[in-house]
Amino acid sequence: MFYLTREQLPFFLPLGFIGVYRWFWFLIRLLAFALYKPLQPRRHPRFKPQRDVTIVVPTIDSGDEIKLALRSWLANDPFEVIFVTIPKAKPAIDALVRDVDPNGSRIRVVTVPRGNKRNQMVKGINHCRTDILVFCDDDVIWPPTMLKWILAPFEDKQMGGVGTSQTVMPLGKTWTIWEILSAFRITMRNIEITATTYIDGGVCCLSGRTAAYRSSILRTQEFQQSFTHEYWRGKYHQHSGDDKFLTRWMHSNDWRTYIQSCPEAELKSTFKDNWRFLLQLLRWTRNTWRSDIRSLFLERKVWTRHPFVAFSMLDKMINPLTLLLGPVMLIYLCTKPQIIPLWVVLTSYFAWLILTRLLKYMPHFVKRPQDILALPVWIVFNIYFAIMKIYCLFTLHVTGWGTRVGAGEEGDPEEGDGGLYIPHWDEEVPGHPYPPVDDRDRERERRGKSGAAGVARERSVSIYVDGHRIGGGGVPETGIGAVAAPVPAGAGILITSRVPGPSPSVAGYAPVRGQQDRPGSVDLSVMTGYTDDEDDDAASESTRWSGSQGVVGGRGSARWSGNQATGRVQGQQQ
Repeated sequence: MFYLTREQLPFFLPLGFIGVYRWFWFLIRLLAFALYKPLQPRRHPRFKPQRDVTIVVPTIDSGDEIKLALRSWLANDPFEVIFVTIPKAKPAIDALVRDVDPNGSRIRVVTVPRGNKRNQMVKGINHCRTDILVFCDDDVIWPPTMLKWILAPFEDKQMGGVGTSQTVMPLGKTWTIWEILSAFRITMRNIEITATTYIDGGVCCLSGRTAAYRSSILRTQEFQQSFTHEYWRGKYHQHSGDDKFLTRWMHSNDWRTYIQSCPEAELKSTFKDNWRFLLQLLRWTRNTWRSDIRSLFLERKVWTRHPFVAFSMLDKMINPLTLLLGPVMLIYLCTKPQIIPLWVVLTSYFAWLILTRLLKYMPHFVKRPQDILALPVWIVFNIYFAIMKIYCLFTLHVTGWGTRVGAGEEGDPEEGDGGLYIPHWDEEVPGHPYPPVDDRDRERERRGKSGAAGVARERSVSIYVDGHRIGGGGVPETGIGAVAAPVPAGAGILITSRVPGPSPSVAGYAPVRGQQDRPGSVDLSVMTGYTDDEDDDAASESTRWSGSQGVVGGRGSARWSGNQATGRVQGQQQ
């Protein structure tokens, strides 16, 4: 440490070489934070919320507070909101949904047998029918511009995941000390993720509170198998840490990530307002250790793809040791009063800590200047947190949630494979009407110009009923074609199609009802078409349903975005 002493005015400057190193890199981050600019939405965007965005919300214990959150999501006009819960929680969530959306036109509630967040997320992925999927915690509040701004980075065809900045929303009318500590952490996190995005385009973690992804990335068998079967050291199944896994997957598979840090895309989230906040910290810290060790020393791709992110991860690993060196040196100097007077050491050290923390967290103090009074508590908390990080390093085998009641953390031996929900891609398995497809090629294909000139190709169409393929055939790649298949009464059908070669898959879904519970046949006529201008609105083509023997029928429309179609047509009795 550096110190200056004079007989008239003794002064101790508690800044050593490690302090100079840490402040240098903090100033680099601060400069990047100041220079960063969010990506602006286009006037004619490629993706629109009402057509291209599904919100997936894994939950097991939602209360009335979800109503406020749900209203804020619906204000963004998404295509659909899917709650994924467990059977015993479904009635309560159904009741909450009816209060907000009595018609239930844009909200669905589906279940998994056991409450495991990753399993719930996979269920939601396989029920998603749009290009973009947004994972969202059940307590976050969005501004009405959230989806518009979170979609902007996806104009880049290699953009895989997008996150947002955050702020703390208190549970009560007044802030508890635990919520203030959370706000300090969120302030620093916003600076760090914005800085890494500006410097090398990477991010340590796309927070699970709200993050958007291309659904085609998450539908692949490889992803879903890896996501639901991640183990630490090959034997400790990971229940949490889903957001860290998703971020690593983007980096390791050459997809880009981005953080939209701006008021238009800033969510509000609640945090624990009591000592249970420390349990959250334990889980987050263990997840960070496990994921960063994988990224830096096992996968290692982050070193070349996002070097500043890799440096930030390594810096966090050594941070507990550097943070604890200050108090250790303070204790040493207090035992050597002949070097520097005791009162000089104590006064200078604590004044330095208060001043530096005041500068670091100024973005928060601009909003809530009264929280300056909590700085002494924050200083003590940082010392505790450094010790806790070291403790977590030696307890990485603990993979449970700790705060998520009913999360089904321990497997039931009778259910096999630890009670895991294993995603299925076999069309003969009921209950999985949305088999994942690997359609990344769609993002690299020129819009509407995929075939050789003068060669008419067919689009292969398959019809599924509750997961079973019941028929199909070929239709022209462009123009109008038809396929027919018998459909049981009251069934929901999924139509998928694929053109041979590197062209994309497309899918549409339509519930069809029979008259008086009698089975019938349905003929599907599909008019396919593409738009050439990427900045133009997606084309709207017609999808017509005609029934045989007057059993089912109806009309509707399918919305086409580039080469992909999504649409719902309600069957009507004739």
